[in-house]
Amino acid sequence: MDRIAQAFARARSENRACFVAYLCAGDPDLETSISACRAVLENGVDVLELGVPFSDPLADGLTNQLAAQRALESGMTAARVFELVRRIREFSQVPIVFYTYYNLVFANGVENYVRLAREAGVDGLLTLDLPPEEAGEVVAACGKHDMKTVFIVAPTTPNARLPIITAAATGFIYYVSREGVTGVRDQVAANIPEAVARIKAVAKNLPVVVGFGISTRAHVTEVAAHADGVVIGSALVNCIRDNLSQRERIAPALAAKAADFALGVGR
Repeated sequence: MDRIAQAFARARSENRACFVAYLCAGDPDLETSISACRAVLENGVDVLELGVPFSDPLADGLTNQLAAQRALESGMTAARVFELVRRIREFSQVPIVFYTYYNLVFANGVENYVRLAREAGVDGLLTLDLPPEEAGEVVAACGKHDMKTVFIVAPTTPNARLPIITAAATGFIYYVSREGVTGVRDQVAANIPEAVARIKAVAKNLPVVVGFGISTRAHVTEVAAHADGVVIGSALVNCIRDNLSQRERIAPALAAKAADFALGVGR
């Protein structure tokens, strides 16, 4: 069983959802980013979603845009992102999913990129701006190199597309619970139970995680009652933003925030 499947199986056996944490690779610099990843991984995170810094992150709100900008300004490249993954693999076997954009995959050669990511220790690939109808080359490369695929369902996704999306996914389905971009919200989106049920009716045994706008432990608990996993991003990235002037505080702040969210999924 692969690491992603193991994480969801373990959570199911413990009658809880997976805690999926998003951080941008290299934010605010490589060494601090490694410490940040260690902090969340040691405080209840089941799956690490690593954002690959990109100059035009169309799906991301200001918090994650600025995180990508900080990472790029610190000198992050594709090679250094792979280095970050290898460094994480020295202390953790938690599954890692790349949250990326197709330009970054295509520019490096699809199969070459997937191979290098897998060799570094990446378990899954979520290419945000690549619909499954156009993803044949990526899906084939991932199949060849034993990389799991993750695809997105939105509130506006028609029922007719669900079989296409779920057929292309081998890791899990990411339900984007709000229209628009990533970011902290005061309330979770409406109709999450209905949306998850709609996806599960087609996805069968494929896990369904929910993200976008989940920012408090109460939100986590509410979503975890229906989803197989809960994605926390901007609320964690804000711990980095708020401590940029004293970077030694970033890891402790993330550790505390992650531990609090982990209680929401029942860890």
